[in-house]
Amino acid sequence: MSWISLKLAAEGESAEALADALMEAGALSVSIEDRDAGTAAEQAQFGEPGLDDPKAWQRNWVVALLEAETDIDLLIATLNLPADIEHAIETVPEQDWVRLTQSQFEPIPISERLWIVPSWHDAADFVSTPNAIVLVLDPGLAFGTGSHPTTRLCLKWLEQNLHGGESVLDYGCGSGILAIAAKKLGAGQVIGSDVDAQAITSSRDNAERNLAEAAFFLPDALPAGTFDVLVANILTNPLKALMPLLAGRVRTGGRIALSGILSEQADEVSALYNTAFDMRLWATEDGWVCLSGVKR
Repeated sequence: MSWISLKLAAEGESAEALADALMEAGALSVSIEDRDAGTAAEQAQFGEPGLDDPKAWQRNWVVALLEAETDIDLLIATLNLPADIEHAIETVPEQDWVRLTQSQFEPIPISERLWIVPSWHDAADFVSTPNAIVLVLDPGLAFGTGSHPTTRLCLKWLEQNLHGGESVLDYGCGSGILAIAAKKLGAGQVIGSDVDAQAITSSRDNAERNLAEAAFFLPDALPAGTFDVLVANILTNPLKALMPLLAGRVRTGGRIALSGILSEQADEVSALYNTAFDMRLWATEDGWVCLSGVKR
């Protein structure tokens, strides 16, 4: 048995209405994606303190999974969509989806001693480095499996810059991967925060699985205080809006690491954070950068 994946272009909040219409028309599932993902125009889905909460991306793909025999032209006409609407059709073959998902997440070597290993693998089959640090992490609803360059950049930064005992705030924690890594690398107090309640749940579950003592909070519940280290792997626009908040969370002489920034955006973000930190470009990977700074 196979299915059809239909991808339709939609603008702004009209994507939600189109998604609902597709479900009513018999779609098996529908998702909405950012058409600008991976570009300088990429938008954060969730609101942040200091930002307007976007109800939708400005430019969307609405992706529907349909029965194989679906008449796409008739469906488009039934939904009163323009006949020339930008769209793409793919055949989705029947597969063992659990096995396929697992095959896409092999153990990831971040460095010689730092590894991310999905729970269905035995770390001993892959990791032979003495004193290796293994993060057990499965893909889930929260962002952050270690496969994205920005996550790897932040993990490498933590490995090279934590010396033991530091207090660490992971702002925009997603799956909790950076907070968990910080704790396993010897940090003292570790706290993570995210605007998404599902991310908080995932982070807590992952920290428990990794026997890593870390606490996770929604922004409004985040305890007061400053930290020795703050790491934020989000996106450029939230990072810009959050600069006063993040700067206020780092003690004088403390360090900050920022990622989720495309190479062409680095100078703009660095200039903004230079008002509170001595910033520098720490590393780049596949068009993404990690900026690092010391609080003045």
